[in-house]
Amino acid sequence: MDGVRSGSLKVKHERTCAGCGSQSPKRAMMRVVRTPDGEVRYDPTGRANGRGAYLCRNVDCVRAAKKKRALARALKTDVDESVYAMLESLCAEGKNDG
Repeated sequence: MDGVRSGSLKVKHERTCAGCGSQSPKRAMMRVVRTPDGEVRYDPTGRANGRGAYLCRNVDCVRAAKKKRALARALKTDVDESVYAMLESLCAEGKNDG
């Protein structure tokens, strides 16, 4: 039956990358959040309160999101250059899970 979930099946929701548009599981991506105070920051836990957007753990996706202003659109606020620089450095270091 379509649209019916059994109590024993757990649905794994995928997230869409703001940079390239590909879908991946939540834990395989980096989350950027706009907090209720309006601060935009990297969320290593994936659980911070606020509006979130996801990016692949890939420098090219971070650069594409910056070029397209995709994070600014998804978070509905301006994103500072320092946020992109930090995300790029996390990708370059390979330190992706906080």
